[in-house]
Amino acid sequence: MQLTNTSNNWCTRAITKIEADYQRSADTHLIPLILPAFPDIDFYFKDESTHPSGSLKHRLARSLFLYALCNGWVHEGTTIVEASSGSTAVSEAYFARLLGLPFIAVMPKSTSQDKIQAIEFYGGQCHFVDHPAQVYEVSRQIAHENDGHFMDQFTYAERATDWRGNNNIAESIFRQMQFEAYPVPTWIVTGAGTGGTSATLGRYVRYERYASRVCVVDPENSVFFDYWKNNDAAICSEHGSKIEGIGRPRVEPSFVRTVVDHMIQVPDAGSFAGMKMLSALINRKVGASTGTNFWGVLQLALQMRDNGEKGSIVTLICDSGERYQDTYYSEKWLADNGFLDDLNKEMSKLFLLTGYPAKTA
Repeated sequence: MQLTNTSNNWCTRAITKIEADYQRSADTHLIPLILPAFPDIDFYFKDESTHPSGSLKHRLARSLFLYALCNGWVHEGTTIVEASSGSTAVSEAYFARLLGLPFIAVMPKSTSQDKIQAIEFYGGQCHFVDHPAQVYEVSRQIAHENDGHFMDQFTYAERATDWRGNNNIAESIFRQMQFEAYPVPTWIVTGAGTGGTSATLGRYVRYERYASRVCVVDPENSVFFDYWKNNDAAICSEHGSKIEGIGRPRVEPSFVRTVVDHMIQVPDAGSFAGMKMLSALINRKVGASTGTNFWGVLQLALQMRDNGEKGSIVTLICDSGERYQDTYYSEKWLADNGFLDDLNKEMSKLFLLTGYPAKTA
């Protein structure tokens, strides 16, 4: 489609609105944490839940909209469609409303009600599917039927973000760490949904020639770990991840295995235990994907301590636990899904590992 002057003018105004929104937003905080069992290791949590739309995915959504606008894929009145387990859809609904565009999120029926309400708050619509693997084709179909644009975060996440700099999350971390005792982290830990964040971190570390290593933590029923280990892009899982926002039943195009230095498989009960424990330690509720990060962080810290290493570990607070009151923070939900006993066992292990008195859920 050839742009007219009118559509060019609309595109210019749309990009200006996104840039104005960015200028109104301060950078996210880097929260330090001291754990008595690891006196020679400093822990930091970059709190991405403070973005205007409430999660790490705000960065991705901004990049995806700018990428689509500058490629000429989105115009005035274009219906935006996205396949998402929740947080990306919330953030894209935020930007769609900012630009006055219709938005439809295609997501599994198991998505938390809090995220559904957030999408609807920003004027988006939700279309539900039975299995996570159905979101791709259904999104394409809905975009075609509405003469819209399928944003396709799982394909474009790693290419829409400028990984060399321009205030991406990696550049922000290293800028905030510059006056700390160990300014170059030994490890940077993240989960993977699209793989965009791990790709940005891994590329930036190499580009700037830092000694930091990138570790991706992967929940149950996700194929990323096996793909990283065996390089088999055809692998699939029959089930979707219980940890919203991370883990996929297929290998996503944006997951770049060659920039990931290490991966850790995390049991779901470990993710929930890490979520509850970290929430208590920093006095704010975090989501389960942040719990996955924390569980992995502790395994790396244990390894560093056993090897006599000193240094720092940085990870992310992906979103707020307030979005999961009816699921991960519900004892009934945990019990109904068979997690409660294993969760209590994992929490006892984590409290013992960090040097705090053992507690249960």
